Amino acid sequence: MLLGFGLVLFFILLALGTWQVQRLYWKEGLLQTIEQRTHSAPVPLAEIEKRFAATGDVDYTPVTTSGTFLHQGERHFFATWEGQSGFDVFTPLHLEDGRFVLINRGFVPYDLKDAAKRPQSQVEGQVTVTGLARNPLPAKPSMMLPDNDPQKNIFYWKDRDAMAASAGLPAGAGLVPFFIDADATPNPGGLPIGGVTVINLPNSHLQYAVTWYGLAAALAGVLIFRLRRPAKEK
Repeated sequence: MLLGFGLVLFFILLALGTWQVQRLYWKEGLLQTIEQRTHSAPVPLAEIEKRFAATGDVDYTPVTTSGTFLHQGERHFFATWEGQSGFDVFTPLHLEDGRFVLINRGFVPYDLKDAAKRPQSQVEGQVTVTGLARNPLPAKPSMMLPDNDPQKNIFYWKDRDAMAASAGLPAGAGLVPFFIDADATPNPGGLPIGGVTVINLPNSHLQYAVTWYGLAAALAGVLIFRLRRPAKEK
């Protein structure tokens, strides 16, 4: 019975190691895709929309578009930047075709959440935004995160639909199905601080695979010892 349990555990450890190897190849492919995308030239919003409709994935793809900001619809996502707490400012951009797209214009310190304290940031008229397209999140990424508080205009995860619903958009207004993180082009008055996209995908799958395979090898050694021991004693 003990031997049978050991064999089952051995194959479970092998399976876990193999799964981590598969994850390693997947993660390396993902990192390569992101590297290629972030170093490509920006393309018009319409092209990114076509890609999103076809694949559902445009994350980190450079994009450019034009429109006018609806500053009264600013949504604030709790964030940190270079050790300072504050908010990323998501502002609806009114496109020429009448739709809106939520633009992450960048970071503002906590005590400057109120747009009235940074009037220079409220750019008027037609603007051109260049940045990275970001996929919407299908759901809250972790139960550890607090719930969003649209009433106080504080978001702890990027719920695109909730942000748009509380931004005061015109009734029936269309919404582009992804975000855009603006690049580091300076804004008037220096705020918000653009270019805050963080690309940090940990890749520890090789270490995990070595760990699982190492445990499997150690268990195999124990099982072989147990199998050979009775024969020696006999």
